[in-house]
Amino acid sequence: MPVLANQKVLVIGGSSGIGLATAKVAAAAGAQVTIASRSAKKLDDALSILGSQSDGKELDTGDEHAIEAFFAAGSGWDHIVISAAQTPTGPVRGLSLGDAKAAMESKFWGAYRVARAARIRDCRSLTFVSGFLSVRPSATSVLQGAINAALEALARGLALELAPMRVNAVSPGLIDTPLWGKVPEEKRSAMFERAALSLPTRRIGRPEDVANAVLFLLTTPFATGSTVRVDGGGAIA
Repeated sequence: MPVLANQKVLVIGGSSGIGLATAKVAAAAGAQVTIASRSAKKLDDALSILGSQSDGKELDTGDEHAIEAFFAAGSGWDHIVISAAQTPTGPVRGLSLGDAKAAMESKFWGAYRVARAARIRDCRSLTFVSGFLSVRPSATSVLQGAINAALEALARGLALELAPMRVNAVSPGLIDTPLWGKVPEEKRSAMFERAALSLPTRRIGRPEDVANAVLFLLTTPFATGSTVRVDGGGAIA
């Protein structure tokens, strides 16, 4: 029997990139998958890939009342994965305070709102997607590292507060996702090639690499308060 058969999985940010890859892996493992996104167009495109057994919901993690209403109306979930975030980047002294607050609002407070309102069955799981800058700082992405570290600390604390529900994080390195689509293809390819040469794996990551780690945490009942890095060795390189 598939490992997630008859289990309900919600992937917030599941309409593209890591979230969509996670939804695919969960569906292949037998789960009843619902993806959530702020964009109706992205939801429709993603659902055309996932198939008729999956469902979609427009949801903005910045809207506290919408989050509370969504979870109050449901019957509870087996697993929730939060991959949605928009985080402007740049040096601390070059990034406006407005953009800095927006980044924290999106990635940290969005996840916090979901954790606060979500109805998850005992011994099932909540999983955050953070990022390896939490342990390998970059001089040009200081805020992102701080946000990721805060998210991982939140996971550890919630693993105690919400027990026996399990709470974990997956920490990706450089992943080839649609977020890089705004960078011209030639420049993007050159950047990826340089980055790959600096990694022990000699390649950058794919969304499926991260999705496999999420599936591990969803299906491992003894894993809680953990952060699993999927960074090609970026934290040690």
